Amino acid sequence: MTVFDDGSGSRKKELDAIDQLFDRLFPICRSIMGEGLRQTLTILGEYLPLERFGIPSGTQVLDWTIPQEWIVRGGVLKGPEGQVIADFEESNLHIVNYSQPVNQTLSLEELEPNLYSIPRLPKAIPYVISYYRKRWGFCIPQTVRDALPEGQYHAFIDTDFIDGELNFSHSLLAGSTEKEIMISSYVCHPSMANNELSGPLVATFLYRRLANKPSRRFTYRFVFTPETIGSISYLSMFGEELMKRLHAGLVLTCMGGDRDLSYKQSRRENTPLDLMWAHLLKWNEICGETRAFTPVHGSDERQYCSPGFNLPVGQLSRTVYGTNEEYHNSFDTKEFMTIDALQASVDGLEKLLDAIEWDGYYVNRSPYGEIKLDRHGLYPDLNAPEIIGKYSANGLMDQRTQLSRILIILNYSDGQYSMREIAEKCGCSILALIPIIELLLNKEILSGPFEDKQLMAPLHP
Repeated sequence: MTVFDDGSGSRKKELDAIDQLFDRLFPICRSIMGEGLRQTLTILGEYLPLERFGIPSGTQVLDWTIPQEWIVRGGVLKGPEGQVIADFEESNLHIVNYSQPVNQTLSLEELEPNLYSIPRLPKAIPYVISYYRKRWGFCIPQTVRDALPEGQYHAFIDTDFIDGELNFSHSLLAGSTEKEIMISSYVCHPSMANNELSGPLVATFLYRRLANKPSRRFTYRFVFTPETIGSISYLSMFGEELMKRLHAGLVLTCMGGDRDLSYKQSRRENTPLDLMWAHLLKWNEICGETRAFTPVHGSDERQYCSPGFNLPVGQLSRTVYGTNEEYHNSFDTKEFMTIDALQASVDGLEKLLDAIEWDGYYVNRSPYGEIKLDRHGLYPDLNAPEIIGKYSANGLMDQRTQLSRILIILNYSDGQYSMREIAEKCGCSILALIPIIELLLNKEILSGPFEDKQLMAPLHP
């Protein structure tokens, strides 16, 4: 497994590593099944340990059936004078994904129903798919289509359909508890940057950051599947396990571009991630927006949040699908997405997960009366006019900010209030409380965090 130095200059090294991985993955022609998908999973497996699974064609997965595997070797559309109009070798977007084979000579009129372009983006090659109905076609810029002369065209697409298997992978990064946080992304689109590679790249380098932390509370499940049928297949295999273990989850898609992060709520609308995202937005720890859950459009969160599973899964994007002209066409490039934006997305995700790690229910270990904080070096040992309202502890002059927060934390740490709720009472974000929580845990004044509410132990005189 590839290892990157996390010492001096680690951010630049990480940025370069993301860039290098992008360049390896971008040329691959991916689809929901096939060698391009497997090649992508193999390369990602050099960066994080992946376990791969396969489900054969024809297998029933929930309400779906695994289709045949698509093999593509090439394709060329030539004009009346033998000129090349579209060539798979030039761009894997030129052939409709999952095209059936063809080797025909056709008039322009006969060819037209098999051509796809975008009139409003005359220079873009569209991304067109036809997974579940057999057809063939070529995708070309509108400018090229408008200039096609009358005459005979030769359409050649060299593909096969075989009984193969649908592949997906996951990686489990152990924490101190079996409760899990899932990060899921898809790996089935051909050469597009924001709408394909941004999610897997952000997930991969988020894994590396989490793996380098000295400790983790949650176990992290990183999932890479083809979109829709892949997550449905994953749920058919691991759905019951996720229903028992999942504390929170995120689907990553369209994580590049120059916009702020955008969070789509879970179907429940009150999961730990839903609440934490709103909390961090309120205290300006994250810049972004919130979208309501909808099953009408989106990505694999629609499967994870289907009513039978109803998992606590949201979705995170930056340049949200369908809101930019580069969506599903050849304009979706590295230059549009930017590697810098991907690293910023990893930063935002790490901050969000840090907050989730420290959230939960805590218990004051001496809840009967106030703790004598000066025994722990947490209270001034002199009461005089010149220190009132200024010192949190001897030598710590912060207008009693730390002391006030300690008193609020200890009073409300009765196993009934989450630390996020306590942070609101402190008038700050949970991230601002982390040093104080660590201090109280190290001094064994506080215990936790727990995922669920706790009952206080009864007083025994």
